[in-house]
Amino acid sequence: MTVVQQILYTAEPERWWTLAEALGFVAPFEPTAEWAEFHADGVLAVHGVTEQHPAGTVDIHLIVPELDAAASALDGFATQRLVMDGVGEMLLVRPASGIAVSVSEGAVQRGIGDIAVQPIWFQPELDEPRAILDALGFRAGVAADRGGWVEMLCDGGSIGLHEGEARIGLSFEARGDLDALAARLRDAGFAASVVDEAFARTIRLPDPDGGAEIWINGVQDDLHGYHREG
Repeated sequence: MTVVQQILYTAEPERWWTLAEALGFVAPFEPTAEWAEFHADGVLAVHGVTEQHPAGTVDIHLIVPELDAAASALDGFATQRLVMDGVGEMLLVRPASGIAVSVSEGAVQRGIGDIAVQPIWFQPELDEPRAILDALGFRAGVAADRGGWVEMLCDGGSIGLHEGEARIGLSFEARGDLDALAARLRDAGFAASVVDEAFARTIRLPDPDGGAEIWINGVQDDLHGYHREG
């Protein structure tokens, strides 16, 4: 079972804890300013800022059942095996864009709840990141007819692949009543609004760190200009 962990670096950890709980994530252990985890469909990790990771930076980490199997699957890609304090042995796979995705062995419950992590992996071309995720057992979901977008699904959470300048963007997917979720967020002190996009309805709210708006996308049912690959 592969699970996506979206790691957010923030100077406002307590505000993010409140937001995570309002979204429907559950903390399996007591949060600290340096590190906190919130579980639903996938994992949101809230990390304190570092010299290498200023506020608003996002990383993708994948939790897999067997690290050796993942290493074999990634043979042929630029992959480094290393040991990180507090995590243990892990893999770092780095496509040509320079965006690094980390992989470690572990067990996290299968995706549950109405809120999911869906970090957006931007790259000028999507063939290599898609091949990496294919090798790790992800499957394609909704894709744009003209290319440039495809969602990659696994057991917990998903990753959106989007053409663009190389970076990782923060994103979530919500199932169910978006208006009710937006109301719950407002009750928790967040200025959330619902916007009708061409692909789906989304909730927008200010970033606690002052960056770009946070997007919480509804499930895409309108496939005009899109199709399902899986």
